[in-house]
Amino acid sequence: MTRSSVELVGDGADNTVALRGRVSSAPTERELPSGAVIATFRLSVARSRTPMTSGSSQRADWVDCVAWSARARRVVAGWSVGDEVEVEGALRRRFYRAGEGATTRLEVEVLSARRGKARDQAAG
Repeated sequence: MTRSSVELVGDGADNTVALRGRVSSAPTERELPSGAVIATFRLSVARSRTPMTSGSSQRADWVDCVAWSARARRVVAGWSVGDEVEVEGALRRRFYRAGEGATTRLEVEVLSARRGKARDQAAG
């Protein structure tokens, strides 16, 4: 077995996520108790076959995404279930109160987004 080396550049702190997938839950806009408005949606991202995933029968992962900026919210507002899209952003763990306790959620904070193909175009 041979090993290849990878040279890491930068300061070692980079939280950048780029995903391409299909919208699996339509974007929903809501206002948080803080007054901030967000749009949330879920992407289904196909798994590529690698040695790490070869034993799994799971073919896709579902990723929760949230758009905080007005610009990102406007872009995702036009998306429908089945659209092929690309998002770039960062992983964020959000803490919030739910019922009697606190809970957390790991999601992608969308910084930029674009639609590749609308559902009707993707099917045809």
